[in-house]
Amino acid sequence: MAANEEEEGTSPLLSKEEERRHHPGCPGCDHDRRKDLQTGLPYKEFSYVWMICLTTALPISSLFPFLYFMIRDLHVAKRTEDIGFYAGFVGASFMFGRCLTSTLWGIAADRIGRKPVVVFGILSVVIFNTLFGLSVTYWMAIATRFLLGALNGLLGPMKVWRT
Repeated sequence: MAANEEEEGTSPLLSKEEERRHHPGCPGCDHDRRKDLQTGLPYKEFSYVWMICLTTALPISSLFPFLYFMIRDLHVAKRTEDIGFYAGFVGASFMFGRCLTSTLWGIAADRIGRKPVVVFGILSVVIFNTLFGLSVTYWMAIATRFLLGALNGLLGPMKVWRT
């Protein structure tokens, strides 16, 4: 029976002893060794994922309480009733930027790794949220929100993050 398995290619490539052996300098073996030594839930890793997901949600949820006042103070709308119209474009520009580049960020995360993409995404959130808050014109607000969405490649890599 073992001869038939080897001929068909269904036998395992490594024996159980070879699977347990860790090779020095091998990143996969180091990861497996850390997984073998870990007991319980990885609270530290969960806290990292939680903080980064919070960073991802912040640009979406923190905008709307003060967007009305920002558009009003930028004097874009001629009437008070038009403020919501202009605020909609500022709010939508973030999601439009994210829509255009989310697949590219997934490809980049697969090619160069998740950590560099996540670090770049966090930095872009800090920089472009600050620039959005300092916007002095309507078009600067739209451009910074669009760039914030386009350069914020956090959501995809965080959903598939492996510890």
